[in-house]
Amino acid sequence: MQSRTRSAVALLICGMALTAGWTQEATSAADTSAPPSKTARQKHAKGKTLTSDDRLAVLASALDSKTPRFNERDCSHLVHAIYQRAGFPYSYADSDDLYDGIEGFQRISKPEPGDVIVWHGHAGIVVRPSRHVFYSFLHAGPGIDDYTSSYWKGRGEPRFYRYVKDSSCKGCTVARSRDE
Repeated sequence: MQSRTRSAVALLICGMALTAGWTQEATSAADTSAPPSKTARQKHAKGKTLTSDDRLAVLASALDSKTPRFNERDCSHLVHAIYQRAGFPYSYADSDDLYDGIEGFQRISKPEPGDVIVWHGHAGIVVRPSRHVFYSFLHAGPGIDDYTSSYWKGRGEPRFYRYVKDSSCKGCTVARSRDE
């Protein structure tokens, strides 16, 4: 019974996140990038970003209780594993490198569900930006939290990044086919 409840909550969160994301996508299409540093700008590839369906695949990979739990040791490995499982590979980077900007992601000012949120020393995946909810490896293991809480505000200003499809990623492999 607890498994059914957990699945229902995960599906509800995904549905609400996508609804908010579709609305944000329509209103923020022209304002999706904050000015990244010169170094970060040089690392970003040009290409299409994730669609609403792609972002749902990322959220489903993170929140689906039917998939085996992640055995990752920290937040940046967890984010990497979720993106791999969703079919969006990138070369592993720790949270400090993610914060500075890496190839395959573009910095944005308005997050949508499935985007990466990162501080120096911590990373996660945005679930519901209208409620500031993100998924990450927390003290008690993988879970969700509010990134505007006093704890996260104490870590400094987070940065948000969006995955860029079709960017060159040497050594990356897709974890599964998108047609499965």
